[in-house]
Amino acid sequence: MKSKIINFLRDAFPFIAVIVLWRLSVAFWNPAGILAIIPIFYCSFVRPVPWFAPFAVLFCFLIDYRFDTLAYWTAMYCIFYAVNGFQSFFDLTRVDKNALYVFMIFFGVSTSILAFMEFNTSNIMRAAWLFAWVTTLYVPITALIKKVYDDR
Repeated sequence: MKSKIINFLRDAFPFIAVIVLWRLSVAFWNPAGILAIIPIFYCSFVRPVPWFAPFAVLFCFLIDYRFDTLAYWTAMYCIFYAVNGFQSFFDLTRVDKNALYVFMIFFGVSTSILAFMEFNTSNIMRAAWLFAWVTTLYVPITALIKKVYDDR
């Protein structure tokens, strides 16, 4: 019985991680729950989890809701999901460092577009801080997910 509960919690951990990171929204450290984009990216592209894509779209929409962006993160996720699905040159499941550099491209382009839509020094500095903070936390969060989810 105990092993069934542990296996269930391991299987549910990526979903729980997204919910927790989204709920722990703090204006400076986790604005609009944007840290939830890390397990969304990782569990969708690097270590695909069954039935995670619809859940990821829902939480990208919820990030949009808190950010007051009209389906921006949802669109960026769906665009990247489509590009990843149609290409055969890169296999993100075999990329080094849990695909950190690919995540940096995805998040950097997305954050830059948001910053340049209303161009001023404050937005550029906020985008730079957000990029640095989220990409720094990518490694420990993905290592934790990898350890819990793959440790069977």
